[in-house]
Amino acid sequence: MDRKTYTAELAGLRELRTEITAAEKRVAAAQKELDKLTAQRSRRVAGLAGYEGAQAPAIAKAAGLSVGDVVRIAPLLDPTPAAVRAAKADDQAAAAPAQAPAPVAEPVAEPAVAVAPALTRPAPVLEQPAPAAPVAEAPTEVEDQAAAVERPAPAALVVPAASVAPVAAVERPAVAAGPRELPILPEGPAGARFEAVTTGLVSKRPNFVQQARATVFLDAAAGMLAVRDQVVRVDLGARTPGEILDAVLATAPGTERIYITAGAPWHDGAERYSTLKDAVAAWLNTPSERWTTAVGSGRDKLAGHFVHQRQPVGRYAPASAPDSATTEIRSMGEWFDPDGADVVTCRQAFTLLWQALRRHWDDAVLMGSPSQTGRDLWSRTIPTTGKWAGGYPVLSEELRGLLHATGGQGRTELLLPPRVPEQLPALVEYDRTFAYAKHLWKSPVGTPRRITAAAFAAMTEAEQVKALMSCSHWNVRVTVPAGWNHVGLLPAPVTRDRAWVYPSEPGTTFTTWAGGAEIHLALSNHIAPWRIEVLGGLLFEDGKPLDEWGKRLKAAWADLTNLSKLHGDERQRQAAYLASRAVRSVLLFGLGGFAQRPRLVSGTTPLGEALPAGVEILGQDDTVVTWQRQAGFSRDPYAHPEWAAYVWSGARAALLDMKYRQGKDVIGYAGALHAKPGTVVYFGTDGIALTERQPWPYRGEPGDYLLKGHLTGPVEYLVSQEQYLKLRGLGRAELAQKGTDQ
Repeated sequence: MDRKTYTAELAGLRELRTEITAAEKRVAAAQKELDKLTAQRSRRVAGLAGYEGAQAPAIAKAAGLSVGDVVRIAPLLDPTPAAVRAAKADDQAAAAPAQAPAPVAEPVAEPAVAVAPALTRPAPVLEQPAPAAPVAEAPTEVEDQAAAVERPAPAALVVPAASVAPVAAVERPAVAAGPRELPILPEGPAGARFEAVTTGLVSKRPNFVQQARATVFLDAAAGMLAVRDQVVRVDLGARTPGEILDAVLATAPGTERIYITAGAPWHDGAERYSTLKDAVAAWLNTPSERWTTAVGSGRDKLAGHFVHQRQPVGRYAPASAPDSATTEIRSMGEWFDPDGADVVTCRQAFTLLWQALRRHWDDAVLMGSPSQTGRDLWSRTIPTTGKWAGGYPVLSEELRGLLHATGGQGRTELLLPPRVPEQLPALVEYDRTFAYAKHLWKSPVGTPRRITAAAFAAMTEAEQVKALMSCSHWNVRVTVPAGWNHVGLLPAPVTRDRAWVYPSEPGTTFTTWAGGAEIHLALSNHIAPWRIEVLGGLLFEDGKPLDEWGKRLKAAWADLTNLSKLHGDERQRQAAYLASRAVRSVLLFGLGGFAQRPRLVSGTTPLGEALPAGVEILGQDDTVVTWQRQAGFSRDPYAHPEWAAYVWSGARAALLDMKYRQGKDVIGYAGALHAKPGTVVYFGTDGIALTERQPWPYRGEPGDYLLKGHLTGPVEYLVSQEQYLKLRGLGRAELAQKGTDQ
């Protein structure tokens, strides 16, 4: 090519550039017009969804979309009947064996292991000390909160899946499940992140006081509103969010938080929706001329509503000033089950709760939820002197992910024949009172030390025992001993919804992760030691980060519990009991908040605007789309899954074996292992059900086993948790009628 040709080609290239630029502008304009038309179509599809007789196929044809596209825009148009959706899971369950098979580990390459020493103790004497005077406690729901987390494992670490913060779950035992591989600690440089903390992220004592919110209590069924020291009747119209806000703000200007004590307006018309969550999302986003969704500011930007089937949170701001003060609509059930209590009693319960907490925290403030309140109260117990005066460091994201995947919460298990009789002589329920409060006296702190199989093997037996009894988390291979005829002791990871099973068949081998408390029990139980091969572990420094928090909450709970028994006024007794349940929620959900699971964030976006990446659409109306998405781990300075995992491990162990102490002396035992083989029917987080009563004393202290229900048999063996919950209610009613002699 000569210079003349080169110059001519450059000139032609510049002309081509000009044409391309013009074409790009035309395409951009066309794309903008296309986006505008597409948004208009989406709004029209969403609008058509409001017609009761609307059908997705007809709308899809008219819009030039597939039925799936229409359903994604307006989930309420999903033509699949809810029963058909539910039937899919039922059909799979019906084709599966009744009990999940115990997993058997079959690794290709076995890492080095060290067999932990048996720590068998003498069998306890069955006679128990004379029980104290009976202490009655009103029925309480047991949180069954297990959720599975599946992750492909690298070639070096194994971990159990985790559970979510306190939500009652209904599980079917008849679900086919197989072994699930857990993550393992990687070797080399990658493994160093599992012995590290997050730089610049520390839990510090706050230097400010939370601001109290103007709060009212509303019985949405009766239209009764408790405002300060008076109760007024309000007209709620059709009980939409806008009408509730109008009625409440007209009566109590400046209200920032409304607790619904009865009536659950978010369930109005739920029969029109395929799921309860759809119904709640639709209610939260009911259009209003005077109110709009509050999107918050700063870190709370796009916070919007929180969509939950039974305990949603609606956040609203005046449409004329969307950036002004927010008013929340929340459920009283976040704190306690009102169980028929009127708004005056619920308001009084909150007053008593605040007073009880103020006796132990000068700066106590009741925040929107017990989880927020619990964590704020804990932050005000961070020491100002000593080693941790500067705060508690937050573990690395890798280590938090490991604990999230392997530190499950409560044990939920329904035992089936032949492990229990086909006809149960009775159904007897025991519940551990304020259970988690008993396990806060010691917790892991600082950066963990990795213990390899070789390092564990090199320890003396005394050092091994000390390591297992310390704050620790272990990757182990477990073998159920020959002749074992009782319940399983350690969780084995499985696929599908159950996440964990507890193998008890002699000779079964599986690989898992478990806390030191559970491993120690498997080695030291009075029946027979299990074979535990240590593949590796994490050993923390023993500390007391939760001890002061727990002591203060236990003291507040004890004050309110005593008031609920001794006060001369019946309303005050009921309010004190509800307040004591709220203290339990502060501890329970506050502890769950430390687990800091990957966040599920919900929000709203105006129709026609781009949605955030990776969202799941929950519903929409003429103006906004409601969505949720997994937001991963945040840089939360109060994220301490190591504390939650350690407490949960101790609570699971105590369901099997708990000691009654008098000073330093052990004076008795309780728990599933101290019942006859074949009598344990059900485990539910902090309670168990059996076929006969047990001689376990009840002193009214945290962790004690309280007799909660006794249903006289014969009772057919249970096939589902739903059936158990129904029979449990009958058992509680029968015990309340006949009285308890525990």
